[in-house]
Amino acid sequence: MNKSFVNLENTANRPDGVYKQVIDRIKDDGVCPFCPEHLGRYHKKPIVTDGRYWILTDNMYPYKGAKHHILLIHKRHIEAIVDVLPEAWSELLELVRVEAKKRSIAGGTFYLRFGDTSYTGASVTHLHANLISPDIDSKDREPILTRVG
Repeated sequence: MNKSFVNLENTANRPDGVYKQVIDRIKDDGVCPFCPEHLGRYHKKPIVTDGRYWILTDNMYPYKGAKHHILLIHKRHIEAIVDVLPEAWSELLELVRVEAKKRSIAGGTFYLRFGDTSYTGASVTHLHANLISPDIDSKDREPILTRVG
């Protein structure tokens, strides 16, 4: 029996259905879409930074209202927060600091998804972080909402 690396239930908040189709394909393929050897097959945005422990890229499916939605994906397939090495934490914070400065991100949210997707609300079971900043100049601006649990 193949391990499922994706959670179809956590794609319901995407109204266009495109994201669900991609997650369905990933589930059928039985691979983790965030592991470096599979990332290019499912994620078409360029890699912005390829660090020792993390890959930084723009989210292919940014949250509605986001000016910036950046993914930081741990390069080794881990799911538990306790498996992140101290050096990886340092690199993660440095990547966020550098990218926020480079993009002039004045404010936003930074969070980590780890563990069982029933708790995280993530669609992918691979430890990753999100750096999100809203488009505060949008005339149709609404709060950016994300799923947890």
